[in-house]
Amino acid sequence: MLCNLCPRACGVDRSVARGVCRMGENPVLARAALHRWEEPCVSGERGSGTVFFSGCSLGCVFCQNDSISREGFGREVSVARLREIYEELIAQGAHNINLVSPTHFVPAILRSLEKPLPVPVVYNSGGYERVETLRLLEGKVQVWLPDCKYGEDAPARRYCAAPGYFETAKAAILEMFRQTGPYRLDEDGMIQKGVIIRHLVLPGQLESSRRVIDWVAETFSPGDVLFSLMSQYIPCGRAADFPEINRPITSQEQEEIENYLFDSGIEDGFVQERDAADDQYVPLFDLTGV
Repeated sequence: MLCNLCPRACGVDRSVARGVCRMGENPVLARAALHRWEEPCVSGERGSGTVFFSGCSLGCVFCQNDSISREGFGREVSVARLREIYEELIAQGAHNINLVSPTHFVPAILRSLEKPLPVPVVYNSGGYERVETLRLLEGKVQVWLPDCKYGEDAPARRYCAAPGYFETAKAAILEMFRQTGPYRLDEDGMIQKGVIIRHLVLPGQLESSRRVIDWVAETFSPGDVLFSLMSQYIPCGRAADFPEINRPITSQEQEEIENYLFDSGIEDGFVQERDAADDQYVPLFDLTGV
């Protein structure tokens, strides 16, 4: 089958060759473990059962997971083993199963989720999604955790060669919201269904951030979605080749965009502290749990 799962629509037969995502047909994983550094309603006290897939269809130059997203480190697993990994994480106490960068393996993921899990499934992606692919997952995913990375076309072109990213991400997020409706937390504050929109503030790209915030504020009402403003950017991957983003954000940049968010009318969500910009929060990709 020729692959058109992501907006790149590379048309490669991934059973015999690698697509733009740098992956073949079968799932490749780099880590599967309890993760405590997601939003509080995702990680909770016991951790989120994160399954890190190798490869990526977006390919941001500054990716903190560059060793797996671009370099492709990981181990190929069967669908049966993928299901076992979910069950092992649940047995360890995972609040949910958190699929990280999963889009290029959707057919295998669908087979792994034929039998419902007893905890929510979280779909954690870069927001660069085809609506048609998302519809395949309807009823299988309870929580959508997309990035909305760029509110302008120029940085999307420069940092991930994805013109039209914002329009693509907006359509994807609207489809996610159509599937789940307004978010719902349980009595312990853990998310059971809904959409959490993440936005990572990039150095020198505050106008892009403002446009993302404006769209979320204009599109959704209080109680619809959660918005997560992230300040954890540190130069990773190939950021050194792009001098303007080869630094963390400044305290002034963080304060300016936080104030913009607070004035936007968005009421539900999270603001990350600037001390999260530390490589100690980058997961160790060593095949744990695979």
